[in-house]
Amino acid sequence: MDTWQRRTGYYLLALGGIMLGYALVYHWAMATFEGIDRTFLRSLQIVVETFTTTGFGSDASSWDTWQTNLLVIVMDLTGVVLIFLALPVLLFPLFEETISTTPPTEAEGVEDHVVICAYSPRIDMLIDELDVYEVPYVVLEPDRDRAAELVEEGIEVVHGDPESMETLEAVNLESARALVADVDDSTNASIVLTAKAAAPDVRCITFVEDPDIATYHRYAGADQVYSPRRLIGESLASKVTTGITAEVGDAVEIGEDFEIVELPVMAGSELVGETIAESGIRERTGANVIGAWFRGEFVSPPSLDARLDEQTILLVAGHERQLEPLKEMTLSDKRRRRRGHVVICGHGEVGSTVKERVTAEGVPCTTVDKEDYEGVDIVGDVTEKEVLREAGVDEASTVILALSSDTMTIFAALVVRQLNPEVEIIARADQTESVRKLYQAGADYVLALATVSGRMLASTIFEEDIISYDKQVEVVRFDAGKLVGETLAGADIRAETGCTVIAVERNGAVITDLAPEFEIQDGDDVIVAGPDENITEFAARYD
Repeated sequence: MDTWQRRTGYYLLALGGIMLGYALVYHWAMATFEGIDRTFLRSLQIVVETFTTTGFGSDASSWDTWQTNLLVIVMDLTGVVLIFLALPVLLFPLFEETISTTPPTEAEGVEDHVVICAYSPRIDMLIDELDVYEVPYVVLEPDRDRAAELVEEGIEVVHGDPESMETLEAVNLESARALVADVDDSTNASIVLTAKAAAPDVRCITFVEDPDIATYHRYAGADQVYSPRRLIGESLASKVTTGITAEVGDAVEIGEDFEIVELPVMAGSELVGETIAESGIRERTGANVIGAWFRGEFVSPPSLDARLDEQTILLVAGHERQLEPLKEMTLSDKRRRRRGHVVICGHGEVGSTVKERVTAEGVPCTTVDKEDYEGVDIVGDVTEKEVLREAGVDEASTVILALSSDTMTIFAALVVRQLNPEVEIIARADQTESVRKLYQAGADYVLALATVSGRMLASTIFEEDIISYDKQVEVVRFDAGKLVGETLAGADIRAETGCTVIAVERNGAVITDLAPEFEIQDGDDVIVAGPDENITEFAARYD
């Protein structure tokens, strides 16, 4: 029985009891004060007429005493109160329930899908990836109101308890390609146990906030367990060496000796202030600029007139011999000479992971946190200049902002940038909405927690069929599809979709030197780079 039905039952029982009580009192009052002997049914009729305000003229002339009139006044007021009480308690909820969206409780006819328990920002990123590949999914949402909202947003959702065997059977778990649990640490383990009982062969992927819990998830049957904060900590740490060495790292290998890599343009480098045309990157190195972030906005392909500054991140493709000299062009001589002192602001799961990775690479670092945890070098508020100066921000090559609050991170970025205009600022963001603000505050590189973990999850589900970045750009491999028989110049893919074809795999060999007259053949795999929405457009047009 739902809440509205229960309320209605209680209301009707109370109303019936009150009316019967008033009928007994009225029957007694008429006999005692007016000397008129009414039948009980007649007394009940008068009470009903009074409560419903339909009139009581047949008895009004008989009310001569003040006691009877007072009783009638009280009955009038009681009836009005009960009517007005019924509006918000019964009628309004009934009306709302009638016009509201009712989420489904089962998924019919879905196969080879992904079952997701439940909805979160990183799941939103995963859904974007699934939509690109037209992979069906079902979100299991235990909160009915939230499920209704998701239905109205166009999300494929089923309302139910993800820990329930019946609910998992209702979403056809046995035919699913994977189950993702993203509720909380204890609930996720319970979901896996239920899922393995319902479908022993289903692949289960879970998230944990506390990395120490990961062992229990695996014991419960999880095939992969991810710690989002550890993921983003490792991603932040991988960016630190960008300002220290001219060796290209963190690259995505497409073919033998052919890679795609992100290269931040450092303050003081020879590229700052030049347009892409003036920089002569293609002519001087042979590398191909396929996209760029300008203060957090990704553009692909970038205009030749686009001007580079210290907050530009180039997305380039090329052979290692081409990328190494380009990396040299993006570095600052001043940062090279500093050889890398790193300040890590925040020593939670993210900050401690960064310190662990950075220290392992032999890079000196100083950790700052409000709390005196083990491993914290300086205890203090990272938004205070004196604390940052004590940590050596004035002479640091890189500052990592690994704080738990986006608001605090944005303010800390402003303070750090004011203290050291040339330092590289790498920041973590919990919410994707904060990414743009952090770039505006002076950050050079921002990683959103939901984006990193969501795309890592997509990569796991697709078993490396997708090559992902930490931002809103993707490198994806597609079947040639409708491009068979087209030349690159004839298809004009950049103009049509905003994506760039960076390589073609043919008969096991990856072809990277693509001339405009290159013709795509049946059986080719096309490797494409571009923003999320452009990749979706490419898939819809050619796949």
